[in-house]
Amino acid sequence: MVARAFTVAFEGVEARMVEVQCSVTAGLPAFSLVGLPDKAVSEARERVRAALAAMAIALPSKRITVNLSPADLPKEGSHFDLPIALALLAALEIIPKDEVEQTVALGELSLDGRLIAVIGALPAAMAAAAEHRALLCPACGAEAAWVGATEVLAAASLAEVVRHYTGQAPLTPAEAGEVILPPQGRDMAEVKGQERAKRALEIAAAGRHHALLVGSPGSGKSMLAARLPGILPPLSAAEALETSMIHSLAGLLTEGGISRARPFREPHHTASMAAIVGGGRSAKPGEISLAHNGVLFMDEFPEFPRSVLETLRQPLETGEIMVSRANAHIRYPCRFLLIAAANPCKCGHLAEPERACARAPACGEEYLGRISGPLMDRFDLRVEAPPVAYADLDLPGGGESSATVMARVAAARALQAARYAARPGVRVNAEAEGALLEAVATPDAEGRTLLARVAERFGLSARGYHRVLRVARTIADLDGSPGVRQPHVAEAVSFRIAFTKG
Repeated sequence: MVARAFTVAFEGVEARMVEVQCSVTAGLPAFSLVGLPDKAVSEARERVRAALAAMAIALPSKRITVNLSPADLPKEGSHFDLPIALALLAALEIIPKDEVEQTVALGELSLDGRLIAVIGALPAAMAAAAEHRALLCPACGAEAAWVGATEVLAAASLAEVVRHYTGQAPLTPAEAGEVILPPQGRDMAEVKGQERAKRALEIAAAGRHHALLVGSPGSGKSMLAARLPGILPPLSAAEALETSMIHSLAGLLTEGGISRARPFREPHHTASMAAIVGGGRSAKPGEISLAHNGVLFMDEFPEFPRSVLETLRQPLETGEIMVSRANAHIRYPCRFLLIAAANPCKCGHLAEPERACARAPACGEEYLGRISGPLMDRFDLRVEAPPVAYADLDLPGGGESSATVMARVAAARALQAARYAARPGVRVNAEAEGALLEAVATPDAEGRTLLARVAERFGLSARGYHRVLRVARTIADLDGSPGVRQPHVAEAVSFRIAFTKG
C-alpha cells in the first residue's frame, strides 16, 4: 500500500514528496517506522494508534511496518501522521486503496482523532497539481485551494476522512481564502523635510534599487522606511502566490488568506545569520526570503555582525539563497528591496561639531567602515538625512501623500512590465543586465560624456557603472521619458557618490 506525503522542502516553486508504504504481516505485535524519521515522526506511532482507538478501530495483533521512502531523505515534523493513518486504514481494507493512492495527504493527528493544520499546505498543493493528484489536508485547505489546479479536500477529523473514502459523507472541495488587500498604512505626507530622502525612496520603489540612509539620530530614517510599503503597488497575482508559498512554509499565512500587501520585514540587529538568510535544523526561510517581493529594512546597519552583512552580497545580486545544511540543500527566492539605515558614527553626531565626540572624523570612517566595500557597492542610492530644521517641523501640513507618490511608482512599474514582458526573470530595471541593459538604458551623448567623467573621477567599478545606468533608467521612467538623458544620469550619479566613492 502506498500513500503520498509532503515533506517540508522548497526549491523555487517546487515541493518534494515522500511515499509512505505500509505492510501488515504475521509476527510479533509491533508498530515500527523506518526511513530516517526524527522524534516528531517517530511519535506518530502513538498519535495514530490513539486516533484509531478513539474511532473504535482496533489494530491487528500483527507486525505493522511503515516505510517512509526514500529512506535517505531525512523526515521531520508531524506532517506524516495523516498519510501513515491512511496507509494503515487502506492496508486493513477499511478504505479503498486505489482512491488513497491518487491523493497527496499531510496533517497532524491529535490523540482523539482531530486533524491539526500544519505548515506548507500551499507548496504541497503545487506538488499535488504537478502530479495530477488531489490534496487532503486539515483546516489549511483554504490556503492550499489558492493553487486552483487540483482538488483540495479539508477534513476536521480522521473520522471525516474515513466517511469520505467510504462514500458515507463525501468532503466538499475547499474554497480559497480571502484576498487580503494592503492596509491603509502610514502616510508619506506625515514626514516633514527630508525631500531628498523621499525622492530616493520613490526611485528605490519604482525600480527596486537598494538604498542606504545615513543621518543623525532622530532625523527620520526609520520613519521614512516605515512608509515605503505605502508607495509600493500591490502584489500581482503571480507575486502574491509566490510570496505566500514562502510564508506558508514559515506558518505566517492567516486563515488561508492571500495578501496583496508587499512584505515589510525589519529584523533587529542582534538577529543571527540563520534568522536573516535562513537555516536552523529544518532549513527554514530567513528574513531575506520572507521579504521576497517586498522590503527588508535593516536599521542600525553597521551594528549587525560582519558575517551576517557579508552573507547579503550574493542574494542581492542573484535574488536567491541556497541554504545548505548537512541534511538539506534548499534554494529560496529572495528578490527584496533592501533599505538600510545607519548613524554617521557611533555617537551619531558627526555632522554636529558642537556635539561630536573627540574622535571625529575618524570615528565616522571607522563606524561606516564596518560596511565592506563590496557590500557598499551594491547600494544604488546613498542618501544623507540631515537633522530636520525646526522651521520644517513647524510648517502646517506635509508634503505629497503616499497615494500620489504610489501613482507615479505604479506608472513607472507599468512601463517596466511592458518593456520586459518578453524577458522571463526580469521584472524591474534593477534586474536588467548585459545587452538588455545597454539596449534600454544607454544615455544620450551628453549623458554618456557626464558618466564617463564621473567614472574616471570617482573610480566607479563595473558594477557601479551599470547600477548608475539602471537608476538613470528608473528616473527616466518616473519622468515618462522614452530615453535616458543627461539630467537622469546626473541625478543617478548624485545618489551614487554621496559620502562614499565608487
